[in-house]
Amino acid sequence: MVRWYKSDMSKTRILLADDHAIVRAGIRKMIEQLPDLEVIGEIGDGSHLLEIIEKQMVDCLIMDVTMPDFQPIQAIREIRASHPDLKILVVSAYDDDIYVKGLLNAGVDGYHMKDQSLNDLKLAIQKILAGERWISSSLISKLTEPSENLTDTPNLTDRQRSILNFLHQGLDNKSIAREMGLSVKTVENHLTRLYQQLDVQSRLEAVNYVVRHPQILAIPGEEAASFTIPVKAQSNHSGAILVVDDNARYRKQLLKMIGKANPDAMIYEAADIQTTLQLAAQIKFQLVLIDVILGDEDGIQCSRKLKNASPQSRIVLISAYPDREFHRQGLQSGAVAFLDKKNLDLAAIKQVVNDVIA
Repeated sequence: MVRWYKSDMSKTRILLADDHAIVRAGIRKMIEQLPDLEVIGEIGDGSHLLEIIEKQMVDCLIMDVTMPDFQPIQAIREIRASHPDLKILVVSAYDDDIYVKGLLNAGVDGYHMKDQSLNDLKLAIQKILAGERWISSSLISKLTEPSENLTDTPNLTDRQRSILNFLHQGLDNKSIAREMGLSVKTVENHLTRLYQQLDVQSRLEAVNYVVRHPQILAIPGEEAASFTIPVKAQSNHSGAILVVDDNARYRKQLLKMIGKANPDAMIYEAADIQTTLQLAAQIKFQLVLIDVILGDEDGIQCSRKLKNASPQSRIVLISAYPDREFHRQGLQSGAVAFLDKKNLDLAAIKQVVNDVIA
């Protein structure tokens, strides 16, 4: 359901997204009292939200994140990537701190509780339009409480970790099934057991769990060497290593070789720049191996962004196309070495790992 209104281009244009008509009506009535703001449209589900934002000029999105047909983390990341200046205010009934932090990390400008007054909502809108971040006062204490022990995470199988990784990337069940060569029903069964182990109720809560416990995606080197040893989160590992490659099969081969080269390392994996930077914001990687070609993305650009975000990381670029220009640009991006994939055997990996991790 989409409803449009006549608009004045001189005013700040607001789109309302909430599956409850009565909530939209209350917010719209409040906004109509503000002279410089106007509601240009309303939408009652998330299925066409991104498409609408692409076609319409929107300055501010006020949204609930529990609408039907909507994956909020993925959607917010996509909106933020293509519309960096768009202001996003979440208005929600959920006050779980993991939930809130996940959305803030995804890129929203504010999080407002539905049980607060409309006057407070008016202030929230004004604050985010002025370039400030807004969080309802009732959430502040929860968000500033010390986090629980991050090493206290459940043991996951390699398949469960892969599914959780795909959830973190924003894939739906059909896409996960296709990537893993499973049926959608099998993926759903795995998700049910995964939710139970994480003590969460939904995919959004599972993604937010990863945001709080990024180490759950790590593979101990001893397990990577064989992929048969159960995962056990550790805090006394000798180094954190990240492998960035969009080819899942090759990524597994590389993880296995790294695990054999250094069984004490904790190894992470990513397939794109966004996931790489999200992990780097939470984990101090000693070594990062990045493929130059990442699907439609550029591994050299990934190296440059990672070096800015995590200057202590030693970056090694790898490629099946050891082009001289790639090599030059790669070293300029901050990489310490550029290796040909054809030469990346266990001996070469051991040398790279030993050079970086004592």
